[in-house]
Amino acid sequence: MAGYDQLTPATGTNHRQQAIYSAGLAGRRPAIPVAHTALAAEAKRRLSAPAHGYIAGGASGETTLAANRAAFDAWHIVPRMLTDIAHRDTGVSLFGHRYPQPFMLAPIGALELAHHEADVGAARAAAAAGIPAILSSQASRPMEACTAAMDALAPGSPRWFQLYWPKSDALAESLIARAEACGCDALVVTLDTPLLGWRPRDLELGHLPFLRGQGLAQYTHDPVFRSMLADTPADSNRPPITPRLLANVLACARHYPGSTWRALTRGHGLAAVRQFVATYSRPDLTWADLAWLRERTRLPIVLKGVLSSTDAQHAVAAGIDGLIVSNHGGRQVDGAIASLDALIDIRAAAPGLTLILDSGVRTGADIVKALALGADAVAIGRPYAYALALAGTTGVAEWIANTAADFELTMALAGARSVEEIRAGGVELRSGRRR
Repeated sequence: MAGYDQLTPATGTNHRQQAIYSAGLAGRRPAIPVAHTALAAEAKRRLSAPAHGYIAGGASGETTLAANRAAFDAWHIVPRMLTDIAHRDTGVSLFGHRYPQPFMLAPIGALELAHHEADVGAARAAAAAGIPAILSSQASRPMEACTAAMDALAPGSPRWFQLYWPKSDALAESLIARAEACGCDALVVTLDTPLLGWRPRDLELGHLPFLRGQGLAQYTHDPVFRSMLADTPADSNRPPITPRLLANVLACARHYPGSTWRALTRGHGLAAVRQFVATYSRPDLTWADLAWLRERTRLPIVLKGVLSSTDAQHAVAAGIDGLIVSNHGGRQVDGAIASLDALIDIRAAAPGLTLILDSGVRTGADIVKALALGADAVAIGRPYAYALALAGTTGVAEWIANTAADFELTMALAGARSVEEIRAGGVELRSGRRR
């Protein structure tokens, strides 16, 4: 496993580039492709078809995926000259915490599909860089394992927890309590998956990782969830018995904590999958339910998946601390509004609310555009999953360093010296769309 020095590549506008070029003199090339298109292409080549389909795929015709990128491409930066950019600050303050970069790792489920280090690998890279990792409810490793790995590398490193609100209130309370015990800085409640989106890439392969026991670690390590296994409902859609089915039953047992043989013979692996299906997620939630949540945590509450300015106003009225403006990376609603387009309206409707932009962010220029259009920070998902797939923890660390350097360079060349200057109008954007 890589040590701290290996997980902290030289960062900054000049230092990162110089480090890459200097290594090149010795015949060494970066561990991962630097350009996002090349990174995505290489990950597709390396990943299995089910893994790539799950990570890269979107809803239905994937027009929302395309809309996210089109929204960024429609805005153009107007570089400014002679603005004294010798000293630069890329830091940002969120909910009373200061972070060195205005981007964080978005939650991604079943990261074991990308690499055996899974969530722990990504979390360690984030800890080394000092940026928040949003730990997923659908993680392949429990939050406690991520916390231990992060604190062993950089004690007190930032982490947030993403909650998929389950049908069981007792389970929700247990997950929240564990997140607080793990020292999370914020609770991110994902709202846009009351039902799983129609995802053809997964459907064509008949592949959903959770039914194979993958991405269930937060649940199988939870005492409340485990206590629910005795009441697990029977499987009403039992598939025919085939060698592949038996292999998947064994996989479920392997993913359950402890002895595989014990989980197999006692049926714990299959019971965990069935109980997960039974408790995920809550399609009956309303804005009134947020009061229950507010009473059960001291953490700032951030709602993920809001795209409507009206919903943003509801969030303000409910006393919510922030929003992640997101269309779930285009994975839920085909033909949905691009997250960047929604950001503009939401910022106008809720000028005092902390807003994080998610979905479609790929480059340093994208981060600059999002900040200039009203975001306080951004969350990025697929690119770090691709980096993880190619080089594990080291790959994610390199991707973070590359993204940080790309952002700082773009910010400076656009004429701004800090995130605050960008957000105060220090970067001029022009829309290329016809009015």
